[in-house]
Amino acid sequence: MSDLTISPIVDSSLNPILSPMHAMGHEHILFCNDSATGLKAIIAVHNTVLGPALGGTRMWMYQNEQEALTDVMRLSRGMTYKNAISQLNLGGGKAVIIGDSKSMKSEALFRRFGQFVNTLAGSYITAEDVGISPEDMVHVSKETKHVVGLPGKSGDPSPVTAFGVYMGMKAAAKHQYGSDSLAGKKVAVQGIGHVGAYLVEHLVAEGAQVTITDINEAALQALSAKHGVAVVGVNEIYDVDMDIYAPCALGATVNDDTLTRLKCGIIAGAANNQLKDEFKHGQILMDRGIIYAPDFALNAGGVINCFSEVEGLSLEWAKQKAAEIYTTIDSILTRSKQEGVPSFKIANLMAEERIQSKGSLNK
Repeated sequence: MSDLTISPIVDSSLNPILSPMHAMGHEHILFCNDSATGLKAIIAVHNTVLGPALGGTRMWMYQNEQEALTDVMRLSRGMTYKNAISQLNLGGGKAVIIGDSKSMKSEALFRRFGQFVNTLAGSYITAEDVGISPEDMVHVSKETKHVVGLPGKSGDPSPVTAFGVYMGMKAAAKHQYGSDSLAGKKVAVQGIGHVGAYLVEHLVAEGAQVTITDINEAALQALSAKHGVAVVGVNEIYDVDMDIYAPCALGATVNDDTLTRLKCGIIAGAANNQLKDEFKHGQILMDRGIIYAPDFALNAGGVINCFSEVEGLSLEWAKQKAAEIYTTIDSILTRSKQEGVPSFKIANLMAEERIQSKGSLNK
């Protein structure tokens, strides 16, 4: 007689991983661990109805594994909606590597990560994100072909992302101020990493009055000297005189605390998951007459850039496609006003409608 013991089936509603997977509609989640390289990573594939799940890998020193899991699940779901509303034949996925991007990177770590990506057999295509460079992706590409954003190909998606944010911001300005011109508008940009810095260039070129903040003091001073923009402390950005708040760092900066301080007419930035609580804070913004350009629709330029590499399309195609974000945001805000529904809900609905036209989106 066999000593094999078969564990009973666990109710997914009681499982701390399967329950949120079911609630958010994820197809599968891969936990990656390699003690030799120090790799600890999570790959989340949310939905592949429209095509393989494409989404970047970010490297971040999360406080614990649960925080990393929550982040990757939210980000991967956001990629599903982003790709769908952008009319791309891609599903949504994301990966996070738990670690300090300044001290823990190595070729071995990224190659091991590439091996894990490869086990998914093309259902997930990775690219760079926060804490990751195109050069890091080169190491990943040595172990899998399911990677984009490589040097010499589509490369750094930040310029295209910033251009899309800029175009979507102009559409929001048309709805709030009657004109899509940003000349003279006071814009507070939180985070001047790759995307934020390129966004500042577009804004300054159009004559906007820009205020910036970031944790990187050297980058702040360099960008201020280059463009003559004002600099404030990280926590002071919420209190400056502004027409437009552009969060371009990490998420959840629109929350109970900041909403008592922000005096703006528009929130439009490159960060993911800007609303700490979508339903609560999205409704508050609409009630206060603040236009919110839904982040996953606004910052889609990056994935558009990556999609161009997957399909062998040109950088010029990617820029033209990113310019269409203006029309996307315009459509979302028009429908939001007509139906009296917060813009984030309309954006979600528009993405779901496209997915449902191809198949069912489990939620």
